[in-house]
Amino acid sequence: MRDTRAELLLQAETLVRRRGYAGFSYADLAGTVGIRKASIHHHFPTKSDLALALVAAYDARYDAALAEIRAGEPDAIGRIAAYGALYLGGVEAGLGCLCAALAIEGDALPDSLRSDIARFFEKHIRWLEGVLAEGVAAGCVRASAEPAATARMVIAALEGALLMERLLAGPAGFRGTLTALCDGLRPAGVSSRGADTI
Repeated sequence: MRDTRAELLLQAETLVRRRGYAGFSYADLAGTVGIRKASIHHHFPTKSDLALALVAAYDARYDAALAEIRAGEPDAIGRIAAYGALYLGGVEAGLGCLCAALAIEGDALPDSLRSDIARFFEKHIRWLEGVLAEGVAAGCVRASAEPAATARMVIAALEGALLMERLLAGPAGFRGTLTALCDGLRPAGVSSRGADTI
């Protein structure tokens, strides 16, 4: 049996990540999914309802991915490399980060949606702060890397590379940025040789 709601979320996410919130309509989504606009309104009465559901689903996927990274990567640099690799799929598919694509439209968004997007980024900053603090304590992240500021820098670098490399060097360019980012977090004299390839 067709899960229309799930299909709507999947296709709407692609549209937002490609065009932004204002860049698509329910008519676009109806055409992509092959249903009438009225059917979309049955599942998501307003566009903001749809966007809130998109952010919630995206957030849940990232929660699962962050838990998997923490369980599967033994050190901070490996965790940050794995976190960065989550963005790589967007580069490969020519899609931006959902929450960044929405955040660009800032004041045009409903307050509830802006709050959910802010919570998404705040959660990622806190997760990275924890990873970095553990890395500093373990000696695998340089001692001068202040966790709160460095966490923001990591996200800014990855979001910027995702945006830029969709137009420039693609996955290879993104991988180069991620490698440079990770190398810059290591203590002086610690080489990335022998580390997993990103």
